[in-house]
Amino acid sequence: MKKIALVLLTFFSLVGYATPPLVTDFIKVDQFGYRPVDQKICVITDPQTGYNSTLSFTPGNNYEVRDWNTDIIVFSGNPVIWNSGNTQIQSGDKTWWFDFSPLTSIGSYYVFDVTNNVGSGRFEIDNCVYNQALKQSVRMFYYQRCGIAKSVPYAQTGWTDPICHSGNLQDIDCRLYNNLNISTSKNLSGGWHDAGDYNKYVNFTFSTMIDLLLSYQENPTVWTDNFDIPESGNGIPDLLDETKYELDWLLKMQNSNGSVLSIVGVANFAAGSPPSSDNNQRVYGPGTTSASFCASAIFALASIQYNSIGQTAYATTLQTAAVNAYNWATANPGITFYNAGLIGAGEQETSTYESFTRQFASAVFLFALTNNSTYKTYVDANYNQVDMMLWSYAYPFEGPQQDVLLYYASLTNATTAIANSIKNVYSNSMSTNNADNLPNFLNSTDAYRAYLSNNNYTWNSNQTKSKQGNMFLAMNVYNLNSVNATNYLNAASGFVHYFHGVNPNYKTYLSNMNGYGAENSVTTFYHGWFEDGSALWDEVGISTYGPAPGFIPGGPNPSYDWDACCPTNCGSPQNNALCTSISISPPKNQPIQKSYLDFNNGWPLNSWTVTEAGIYTNATYVRMLSKFCGTGCVLTSNENLAQQENKVIVFPSPAKDFVNIGFVEMNGNNFSIEVYDVTGKLIQTENISLQINSRIFSLNISTLGDGVYFLKIVGRDETISKKIIKM
Repeated sequence: MKKIALVLLTFFSLVGYATPPLVTDFIKVDQFGYRPVDQKICVITDPQTGYNSTLSFTPGNNYEVRDWNTDIIVFSGNPVIWNSGNTQIQSGDKTWWFDFSPLTSIGSYYVFDVTNNVGSGRFEIDNCVYNQALKQSVRMFYYQRCGIAKSVPYAQTGWTDPICHSGNLQDIDCRLYNNLNISTSKNLSGGWHDAGDYNKYVNFTFSTMIDLLLSYQENPTVWTDNFDIPESGNGIPDLLDETKYELDWLLKMQNSNGSVLSIVGVANFAAGSPPSSDNNQRVYGPGTTSASFCASAIFALASIQYNSIGQTAYATTLQTAAVNAYNWATANPGITFYNAGLIGAGEQETSTYESFTRQFASAVFLFALTNNSTYKTYVDANYNQVDMMLWSYAYPFEGPQQDVLLYYASLTNATTAIANSIKNVYSNSMSTNNADNLPNFLNSTDAYRAYLSNNNYTWNSNQTKSKQGNMFLAMNVYNLNSVNATNYLNAASGFVHYFHGVNPNYKTYLSNMNGYGAENSVTTFYHGWFEDGSALWDEVGISTYGPAPGFIPGGPNPSYDWDACCPTNCGSPQNNALCTSISISPPKNQPIQKSYLDFNNGWPLNSWTVTEAGIYTNATYVRMLSKFCGTGCVLTSNENLAQQENKVIVFPSPAKDFVNIGFVEMNGNNFSIEVYDVTGKLIQTENISLQINSRIFSLNISTLGDGVYFLKIVGRDETISKKIIKM
């Protein structure tokens, strides 16, 4: 028989006293919160299959939203069972929906189940509720920068690192992969590391840069100059400062004849942690047709954006680079470089179709930039070869290609008949003739309100989720079906909430966001810097710092499997033992949406197929989330956040018999310390009075069993919570 499981969420978010008696992760809300005007639907779950199927939760009939600080009831209603009580196959859960959309008052709240006497985690209602998540997900690109020191105050304490890949025979003195003579040396420093490896691929920047540059164009007022990067305060929106860092590298990758080099990386992937410790020789691949068209498209779109903010000199440089790259690529079709086994961790060469779509994108953006009829002629002659037009079918794996078509259709000087054809095909596919799009939302197809079909849950499903959200939002960006504008917005918001905890795992799919309002964010993911076993940067709560905030892992992947050598043929008993070093169910042998685990083990467990972060994954999410962010919002600086975090420190971690509590900047001398276990039970209380010359108290925890505990430290004018580990 199943038992009801009540799970106390971390006390990092529990500031105040009028909180629910117990917090259960079966009542799923967006862990950051909701804008006042948005649809707000809490999803209540009862697992039937999958890793948590031994647990059970049946909601009562009376649900309330209560003020987090006062317990005042501000809304009440009844949960409605989803799909007549059937189990959703994708998640393995039965669900109920509790709609509290009428609540629009700004404040801090929780959802309360009156019958079961349990509640959700804390969430906010505020116009600026997602701005901090947006900031941290953009700052991921700063941490991915190559060839620059990450230092305070731009890098938060714990994630600083000297300049990487600037050593002998690295990016400043980079040589051709098959000719290491000094005559091939180029300075190819800068740019972003692509993903969990430290390689830099031109073709993989295609969707990344289109998403980021269109993010600015589609909602420019949200992009401020205070994201705490080195360029903050220079009068240019920080998003465009960040994209300029990548553009400057792409300009270095362009040869004098206009061609663009394809890749910078290592012959065999081997990262050091942190990036500055990676001393491997790095080489580059030759110029290719696809890389040149890719760079041309990005240069042209970027030129438009930088012109729009008055950066005309830089825009002119980009325009020249775009034209030169396009001219070289059209004169040199079919020049390829297949890097697999030579450079890098992934094959960067595109298919013939993908190379064509990069040329098509380049022509569209160059036409928008220059009004040159040569580019328009190419677009009009080839638009019907893009998959969406061939199939009359819009779907998320064609995100950038669909964006380019819609961009052309929005131009005032586009061919009217072609523009209308593009708009009609996209609008019809989104509205009626593709069940994956608006029909699934109107029919409540997904218990968690962020539908993808089974076959669309593949490697990097989180990027696919964001792309689907952006597809709905594009309907409103281009005003293609105003009658359903609210439905498209609500459909897209479901994907935002999915990322923020409204999913079967109650996981906010951003790393280390506990300090920003997410009770259960990603604790570890596959990355060369934040590697398995790192004393500093492995798992949150186990290593000293955990990974940096704001990285998005690949996401649920039902095709996950460990390496084929497991469990007995991996070359040695030591290697074979790795096959069973962690439980692999999850992510293996789970319902689709539960095929996820926070883990970062390398070969042979191959966690990268589930949790590797990438610039393209973050970029697609950033574009989606930016549509839900407010303007005029105050973003706490990293320096201030660090000061808040360091008001009280606890050490060592893990601890054995005593844990030291250092009252660094917490006001007063009299404090109460409460110790809670993971069920929410208060198990120890200390009332202390510190001496003026001693700000450290040693708390005796020798009677506690091994495990995770939470300290609630109450002072004269504030309450601070900390997690400790007893071993």
